[in-house]
Amino acid sequence: MRKLLIFFLFLWPVTGILAQNVQLHYDAGKGRGYLTSTVEMFKPDQYGSTFFFIDMDYGSVPGVKGVSLAYWEIARGLKFWDAPVAFHTEYNGGFGQWRAGDLSGAYQINDAFLNGIEYSVNASDFSKGLTLQAMHKYIQGKHDFAWQLTGVWFVHMAKGKLSFTGFADFWREDMLFGDETTKFVFLTEPQLWYNFNPHFSVGGEVEGALNFAGQKGFKVNPTIGLKYTL
Repeated sequence: MRKLLIFFLFLWPVTGILAQNVQLHYDAGKGRGYLTSTVEMFKPDQYGSTFFFIDMDYGSVPGVKGVSLAYWEIARGLKFWDAPVAFHTEYNGGFGQWRAGDLSGAYQINDAFLNGIEYSVNASDFSKGLTLQAMHKYIQGKHDFAWQLTGVWFVHMAKGKLSFTGFADFWREDMLFGDETTKFVFLTEPQLWYNFNPHFSVGGEVEGALNFAGQKGFKVNPTIGLKYTL
């Protein structure tokens, strides 16, 4: 539930597009069964664009009422030319709660700062496109020098009634699981939406994650979702 508007960085000089949406997903993965809300915003200007999203989990931790995890990303694309290449800068961070019997507490998701470049290719009618990013990644308190590769795509089909969007991230980060430390993390979240009209959509996503969010190995977690585009 994230990054699905980044490709508009290269659409806005042609279409003048401005997009915001709100999503609500039910996580149907094994042992999960909780709700996640997502708010996304994309705003262009004469020097590029600003994008952010905020995710909140509700009920992902037994015994924790209300928001159990909050996470956000904000990114800026910057360019002063017409070529489909831009500078990219980004911040990621958040926090969560835990509970074990009568004990409870909070934890921080390590702040991360990313800087690099991105390149985009789109069909002439903007029915499909792909953005690729290569970035240095600083993870506070963990890695001064890591890296991340990201791909973001969109495909609009059936005269705009179906939208297939998503992203894939692959980055360097040490993750400790017992006495074993893994070196890499992979996360992808392809989404498929049926658009009843320009504002209301139903669909969902399938999260595929490797060594992510405290789970070792590769996990698949599907969701069912609603989306309202403002």
